[in-house]
Amino acid sequence: MKQPFIFNVQKFCVHDGPGIRTTVFFKGCPLRCAWCHNPESQDFAPELLVNAEKCTSCRQCLPTCPAGAIRATGEGIVTDRASCLACGSCADECLPGAREIAGHQATITELLAEIEKDRVFYEQSGGGVTLSGGEVLCQPEAARELAQTCKSRGIHVAIDTCGHATYENLARLLDCADLFLYDLKHLDSLRHRKFTGQDNHLILDNLLRLSATGQSIHLRIPLIENFNADDAHIESVARFVRQLNLSRIDLLPYHNTGSSKYERLDRRYDTAGFAAPTPERLARIAAVLRQVHPNVTIGGH
Repeated sequence: MKQPFIFNVQKFCVHDGPGIRTTVFFKGCPLRCAWCHNPESQDFAPELLVNAEKCTSCRQCLPTCPAGAIRATGEGIVTDRASCLACGSCADECLPGAREIAGHQATITELLAEIEKDRVFYEQSGGGVTLSGGEVLCQPEAARELAQTCKSRGIHVAIDTCGHATYENLARLLDCADLFLYDLKHLDSLRHRKFTGQDNHLILDNLLRLSATGQSIHLRIPLIENFNADDAHIESVARFVRQLNLSRIDLLPYHNTGSSKYERLDRRYDTAGFAAPTPERLARIAAVLRQVHPNVTIGGH
């Protein structure tokens, strides 16, 4: 059995399903959403993040790099990303914590130990565990073992997915998941590809097939001006939703709280004019969707 390759375990989450939850973030995603607030989740390999604000230019990291990818310049410490092995040697020696590696193998036993620490909060709040990403369906064996073990211990399991995977991978989790949090970004395939790097055919097909199984589904729609929050698209979403068996629709307004991570990865964060809809606009969108589904939330609480 493959071990999960993850980049974070976050405690006391309240937006990843009902109640208080522990969210396990699997690393690697087939999409490249322009607004992604966890860019360190995208690559399937470990990555180095450097926080320049924390760096004191102590040079402790220079001799630790086996690839010689780190050098001191007049502008500070610079890392050659092309040469970096993301081995973590520099992060281990970085006293101010300016360097960290995103991505590591974790055993099922290690993850369960962390999850069990918060069982009392799950029981008191109706919470549980959420397997997220990246894209959890890209690691179906590890995800199934973790989900199955949690469910066998009486812990509620939610799967947070973008849906871009084979249906076989999705089907492997049907008997060990209590809830699916399923993203719907755009119904137009070309526009979906432009802003995520992939078309939406597989995503929509999987959503229709998942809906037919009778699973509990929270459809999550990120709402972004200049991408998918216009009247025409919302009306298309309303028509599409009529075909689905959903427990809830969550409207998630755009935010850029993860933008600083791009700089730490030496990537450019291009918002392409993105913005959150105004409160008035959000209320109007919710009203349109409530005509086809009674349970629509703003913010996914």
